[in-house]
Amino acid sequence: MEQQKKGYAAWVAGPRGKWITLGVWVVLVALLTILWPGINKEEINNSPNLSDQKPSVQAEALSEKEFPAGQGVPAIIVWHREGGLKDEDLTHIQKLTEQTEKSPLPEQTFIVPLHKVPLPALKAQLSKDGSTLAAPIMFDKNAETDQLKESVDVFKKNSAGEFGSDPFAVTNLKSGEMTARVTGPVGISIDAVGLFKNADVSLLITTVILVLVILLLIYRSPILAIIPLIAVGFAYGVTSPVLGFMAHKGWIVADSQSISIMTVLLFGAGTDYCLFLISKFRQNLHEDRSKGAALLRAITSTSGAIAMSGFTVVLSLFTLLLAQYGTYQRFAVPFSIAILIMGIASLTLVPALLAIIGRASFWPFVPRTPQMEQERAAAKGKPVRKVKTSKMRIGTIVVRRPWVVLVTTLVILGGLASFTPQIKFTYDLLSSFPEDMSSREGFDLIGQQFSKGELAPVRLIVDTKGKTTDLDKKLTGLSYIDQVSKPQAGKENPQIVAYDLQYNLNPYSIEAMNHIPDLKQVAAQSLKDAGVTRPDQAVWISGQTATQYDTKLTGERDTRVIIPVVIGLITLLLLVYLRSVVATVYLVATVILSYFSALGLGWIILHYGMGTDAIQGTIPLYSFVFLVALGEDYNIFMISSIWEKRKHMPLKQAIREGVSETGSVITSAGIILAGTFAVLASLPIQVLVQFGTITAVGVLLDTFIVRPFLVPAITTLLGPVAFWPAKHVEVKEEVRDNM
Repeated sequence: MEQQKKGYAAWVAGPRGKWITLGVWVVLVALLTILWPGINKEEINNSPNLSDQKPSVQAEALSEKEFPAGQGVPAIIVWHREGGLKDEDLTHIQKLTEQTEKSPLPEQTFIVPLHKVPLPALKAQLSKDGSTLAAPIMFDKNAETDQLKESVDVFKKNSAGEFGSDPFAVTNLKSGEMTARVTGPVGISIDAVGLFKNADVSLLITTVILVLVILLLIYRSPILAIIPLIAVGFAYGVTSPVLGFMAHKGWIVADSQSISIMTVLLFGAGTDYCLFLISKFRQNLHEDRSKGAALLRAITSTSGAIAMSGFTVVLSLFTLLLAQYGTYQRFAVPFSIAILIMGIASLTLVPALLAIIGRASFWPFVPRTPQMEQERAAAKGKPVRKVKTSKMRIGTIVVRRPWVVLVTTLVILGGLASFTPQIKFTYDLLSSFPEDMSSREGFDLIGQQFSKGELAPVRLIVDTKGKTTDLDKKLTGLSYIDQVSKPQAGKENPQIVAYDLQYNLNPYSIEAMNHIPDLKQVAAQSLKDAGVTRPDQAVWISGQTATQYDTKLTGERDTRVIIPVVIGLITLLLLVYLRSVVATVYLVATVILSYFSALGLGWIILHYGMGTDAIQGTIPLYSFVFLVALGEDYNIFMISSIWEKRKHMPLKQAIREGVSETGSVITSAGIILAGTFAVLASLPIQVLVQFGTITAVGVLLDTFIVRPFLVPAITTLLGPVAFWPAKHVEVKEEVRDNM
């Protein structure tokens, strides 16, 4: 194995190999860019998140079959004028509706014919103060979000022509001018995709600048700062067309959200892998006159840890394929392939670049051996520049007072983790939007002027089997229901009856979602009382609230499945790599503790610092997969150094030097990775703010507490037992170390 490492390293960093390696990457990027489409050109943003087996999806299919009139996904147009809508406003709305019915919008399936309603009757549909009117337009549910946006844009253009000015462009709802907003599922979908699309470029630019600035501040070398960015750029140049090809073939589905976060992950994790090698190369240059020999030793000593770290992240992300929820699944392949390609670039392209540039990579602070410094100083007639050496302060503290360090870190991390039971979750996508977003403003208007439930009504469908039920009465008497429509008979089966229900509360709230099983129970009991057999199988509930309820259940199932699998995979990989049961157990345990601490600290920042009432329900699983996989990277890199050193020195000395040797690179890597995730928190999308905040603080906890203090303290206390059942250092060496 060692010979294979040296053979690969000698080739990549060799006189010919370095140029061939660089040439292969250049040609590969060029060819793939020409032959295959980029992933951004293959985005699909309306893919279903729930499978056909989910109750809400089955209910929706039955609804479309039996009650086809007006079927589709609604865009709710909210017309508003502070002080009251005028007769001429309503006349314009009626003319616009008539025009839209005669010349349907692209993807339009139905529009409420307001132009056929007499003006007095139309006024009766206004809010109590006469200021607001809400009217839906139905669109094909299979239409992509970009197509829906084009349709809505046509409607906005027609509105501007009818009114003489664009009511959708008026920003101040209280100005007294005629205003309009698009909300409902279509409006929410358009705004969600728009936020991510607008974020793509700004996210990329901000991430690149941040990584560049941090590298310049830490290493003070412009060339060195660019090398990781070049590697990431080449990796993205391969990743994008590979994923684009897979998406074009229909093997994967990529949306704007996954692509945005993938970019951040690529820069953060990719830079980390580059720094692991670069830092070792710089260290070796202080000891070896030959840059080739220094690079060869650096590649040989770090390639295993880099490969293991990358493999851990790749496999952890691939576990998302086990999810039933669509968004989780769509993250798996793009993220895994991106990290896999970045890992390959770190092990091939980066060594080739370092071999080509050599010591100049670190200009103006070029690392040289003491003898080279003396020769250089003598040639210039100047005194020898002193090279700063590490004092191993942290490692010394850990080795001398392991119990104090262990207890202190456990108290800190445990205290933060104790806040996790307080976390509240939400599945309300609207709450993650900026307050001035069109769909959110429209929803707020409906909530203020009508019933919030009007935004997303629930459809309850029952198969009466020809029996007479008292379901109308029971539904009307429910405290959380505001309106119950008249029963509608099915088109193909008249015994199937549907009721459209409106909540008197936010239909996207947890409270509304929790009433879905209550509704089913009420309907089933009514059918049972009427003599219907198997009533539980004769009730279906569709609508956004039912969909979100299934989303919640599906997410909880995915969490129960994926978390144990990730832990199991990482445990297995560590066992194979370290060949130590004891070390594997405490390394996995520390990362899990770090994860719960990150959740707790993230909640403190988001809830008490930013005023967030609840975090998105998908955040914990996303954070777990990223934090556990990426957090283990730092442990692997540090433990690899300790494991290597303890072969020829006492364990405590190996811990001191291992912590010191890896301290600066892991610290800089952690700051960069946390910084890239923190970039997400700068975007106007709460779900990314929450994910970015929790992941960033988790990385910082790993960087500044778990890696330098907790793990070395446990290793010190366990002593040779930490390596069991692998071989460990001789006892007499331990005794000599303690003398």
